[in-house]
Amino acid sequence: MGELIGMIIFGAVIGALARLFLKGEQNLSVLWTIILGAIGAFLGGWVSSLLGVADTAGIDWIRWILSVIAAMGAITVFLAVTRRK
Repeated sequence: MGELIGMIIFGAVIGALARLFLKGEQNLSVLWTIILGAIGAFLGGWVSSLLGVADTAGIDWIRWILSVIAAMGAITVFLAVTRRK
């Protein structure tokens, strides 16, 4: 149960940061922001483990940066797929 709550909180923070850094207006609900942020956090953690920087002393800045970049990509792809004309 604690991991689920942590994933929701981490997804919300990563998703909010990703939306902050993206240009333009993103028509996303809070739920989609959390879901796409969690996807970005998962992908960022995976890439940082591949690079060998997943577990460092202190705050894992590289993992956070990679997670935000991955969430920005996830939001961009989601908006491109769901864009209505």
